[in-house]
Amino acid sequence: MESVTIYHNARCGKSRGALEILQQHNIPFTIRWYLTEPLNKNELKALVKKLQIQTSGLVRKNESLYKEQYAGKEIIEKEWISILAEHPVLIERPIVETADSAIIARPPELLLEFLKLK
Repeated sequence: MESVTIYHNARCGKSRGALEILQQHNIPFTIRWYLTEPLNKNELKALVKKLQIQTSGLVRKNESLYKEQYAGKEIIEKEWISILAEHPVLIERPIVETADSAIIARPPELLLEFLKLK
């Protein structure tokens, strides 16, 4: 199986669950610690395209930063790229990416079908 990248936050239970699934199924993976190695705008655009979602679908709306600064504001999709590049804590997690697609693994069990594991 091809190697995958997991955009990981070790403090997140769902992210740890996705990592555990990759380990249990011996899937080769690379961890991208996206909070300490933020994605740049081009990486975010490419990821959103692979996820086949609008950029706003990548935003964690339960984060206090979102509630304090962005909730209720009209923000166009292009603006979210800059916001997420500047504030990676707002990026939904975990994300698992292959060469040609990606998934927000919430719940982590979504990886089983995405990676064709059972």
